[in-house]
Amino acid sequence: MAAQQPSLKARALRYLSMREHSRLELGRKLARHAEEGEDVNALLDWLEQNKWLSQERFSEALIHRRAARYGNSRIVAELQSHGVAGEALQELKSTLAEDETARACEVWRRKFGTVAADRLERNKQMRFLLQRGFSQRAVLAALGGSDPDDEI
Repeated sequence: MAAQQPSLKARALRYLSMREHSRLELGRKLARHAEEGEDVNALLDWLEQNKWLSQERFSEALIHRRAARYGNSRIVAELQSHGVAGEALQELKSTLAEDETARACEVWRRKFGTVAADRLERNKQMRFLLQRGFSQRAVLAALGGSDPDDEI
């Protein structure tokens, strides 16, 4: 006997119980399982009205997961790919910009820990931080090897 497939609502709640999802991401996942006559957008609206689905919570969770390893441009690009845009995105950008230099210094310290001895090593360190999405200003500050908390 075949097992009964969970409803679209049950699938949505199961996905949301594992981690926060953006509306766009959850819609894509549910669309694969939607049968004819089921309205995914109506379900997403219901989830938002009942506070099961929140773009703000999703954004905060993504930033929390990524901020210790990646720079602002990489995090913002990921937020945009999940459908976060407009004023909410601008507010998140300004929040991230406050501590980007400190985060870049911490990533540099964990990966390298010592100031580069020659140009080749410095370029390697710079490429690493730039590929992680840190701004040039933050990368240059991190490559100096100084801790931003020490500055008075």
